[in-house]
Parts: sequence; C-alpha cells; structure tokens
Amino acid sequence: MEPPAACLWLSVFSCLLAWVSSTSPECTAMLAIEHEREKCLADSGLDNQTVGCGRMWDNITCWPSAAVGEVVVMPCPMYFIFFSSSLGNVTRNCTSQGWADMYPATYVAACGYDTNSTPVEEQTTFYGTVKTGYTIGHSLSLIALTAAMIILCLFRKLHCTRNYIHMHLFMSFIMRAIAVFIKDVILFESGESDHCSSSSVGCKAAMVFFQYCIMANFFWLLVEGLYLHTLLVVSFFSERKYFWWYILIGWGAPSVFITAWTLVKVHYDNFGCWEDIGESRYWLIIRAPIAVSILVNFILFVCIIRILFQKLHSPDVGRNETSQYSQMQNGFCPPAGSKPGKGKRLPVSRIRPIRAFKLARGIVSPMAQRS
Repeated sequence: MEPPAACLWLSVFSCLLAWVSSTSPECTAMLAIEHEREKCLADSGLDNQTVGCGRMWDNITCWPSAAVGEVVVMPCPMYFIFFSSSLGNVTRNCTSQGWADMYPATYVAACGYDTNSTPVEEQTTFYGTVKTGYTIGHSLSLIALTAAMIILCLFRKLHCTRNYIHMHLFMSFIMRAIAVFIKDVILFESGESDHCSSSSVGCKAAMVFFQYCIMANFFWLLVEGLYLHTLLVVSFFSERKYFWWYILIGWGAPSVFITAWTLVKVHYDNFGCWEDIGESRYWLIIRAPIAVSILVNFILFVCIIRILFQKLHSPDVGRNETSQYSQMQNGFCPPAGSKPGKGKRLPVSRIRPIRAFKLARGIVSPMAQRS
C-alpha cells in the first residue's frame, strides 16, 4: 500500500491527540472567565438603568441590571464543570444600597464545589496519560522516520521523484514530532505559570511552528495522492516540472494559511499562547484547508482504486502495461531515462527507411512489405 492510505488515518488520529492535549484544563477555565468578563463589560455600556442596580461583574458571574427589590437567580458558570460534577444556582437581591451578598449560599456551596473531591486531579491524570501516550508514539515515529530518511538518502537506486515525495512526507512527520516536543516543553515544563493570560513571543512562535507542521503534514499527504493519480492517468509527463509544483503545494500553501492565521491572531485575538482552539472562528483559517485536503485526498484514493482495478482486470490490457502497475508496489526507481511499462520503440520517421533498406538487401520480401 502506498503511504497516502496508511499515513492519512495516522495523521488524522495524531492531529486529534495533539489538539486534545494542546490546552490544559486550568487554561481553558481562565480563558472562559476572561471571555465572559469582556462580554459583560462590553454589554454594560448598553444599559439604560438609572434606578436600581446596574450590570455587575463579580469576577465569576455577570449580573444583569435589575430594579430595587428584584431577586436575580443565575445559574452557576459553565466553567465550574472543571471543579464540580453538579451545578446549581446563585442568587442576589437588588436593594436601594446596591447588590446584596449572595444567599442562601456562596459559589463554593451553591455550585457544588467540594474541596475534598478531586475532579481536577482526575482530569490532570487523564491529560497526563494522553500526553505520555502521544509522546511515546511521536518518539518511535521520529526514530523510524529518521532511519527511513537515511536509507533513502544513501542508496542512489532509490533516488527518483516518487521517493523524493516520500522523503518530504517523512520530513513533515519529523518536523511535526519535533514541534510537539517543543510545544510541550514550553507550555508544561518551562515554569511559565502565567502562560494562559500572557505569553512571550517565543511561546507564540512555537505554536505557529506547531500549526504549520500539522498543516504541511496534511498537504504532503495530498501531494502523495496527486502524484499517484497523475502517474496512473497521464501517460507521459515531466516529473521534474511537476515536482516543483508539488513542493509549492506541500510547503508553500501551508505557509500562506499560517501567515494569514498569525496576522489575524496578532490583530484580533492576541491572547495567551495561542494554544486554545476554543470556539474562535479564526481557527477556520487552519481547519478549512485541512478539511479540504482530506476530502480531496479521499476522492483521489477512490479514483486510484478504481483505475487500478480496471487496469489489472481488463481482458485487453497489455503485458507491459500490466507490469507497469504491478511494479508500482516495489520501492526501487526505474533506470534513468526509461519509461515505466514502455518498451523501446523507434520513431515513425525511421521505420520506412529501415524497411526499405531491408527490402533492398533481400532481408524481407515484397509481400511482407505490403503487409
């Protein structure tokens, strides 16, 4: 099986693991609180309340404006799910002196927070297990792919366009594994306790590199599918010319999307270390191209299977042509200047002079010439 089919699902699965582990639970809660605070303060300017209690942010919940004597009941914020298994309601009364204290209980009691329970520790254990799993997987992948790169570089018989594309795909996997290790060191082992609210340029650069490696990985899988489909559909094509287009797709296209995503994050969503995938619509700049590449690769995969099935089971397929598709299973490259599955043929312009020469020398008869 060619690398596109085997690597596609591996890449999708490892991408999901990377996304799951990219944001810690405490950062998710802090980001949610910050989002609610900004929303509450932005809406406070729209209130026309002159009598009673105005909109208030108490660092946990946004209380809407209310008239004097009105009792406001609010559900516990959703980010309490990181600390509690059951959520209740909190209540405040609007008096002539302003907002009264919460009753009959505070956030700790009303929202089900128990200091003796350990939901955060359980989630931390889960995230730690996931992190250990994908770290081992990326380490083994890094070792195997490095060995494969060395083999492909040392043996000249393996130097051809097909294996060059494989080498670029392997390099994208290697870069991705390195990016995961760098991200984990910066986010979880560097000692930056405040990376959720403010981060250095280096932390953001590491996340940009991480996202670029993920996108380049998917686009080189797309290049593998494009090359294999072109090899089966187009009889003669300049592999060198097409190879530069493959380079542009594999490394250039992700650069365009990642650059656009970086500029948008800097100007419109410059918060934290950019590791939170959240509900931000700006993530579509990365997710949409990856989804399109997966869809196109799946379509190419179906077309390739259909073409191979037709070629290998067609009753009138030539022996050389059958050999052409059978030889695609081995990793060796054809000799320089040769065409896969094609025998040596003389140009049409040279066929008649040669037959005329043989006729003059009596090598062939006139009847054979007319036939």
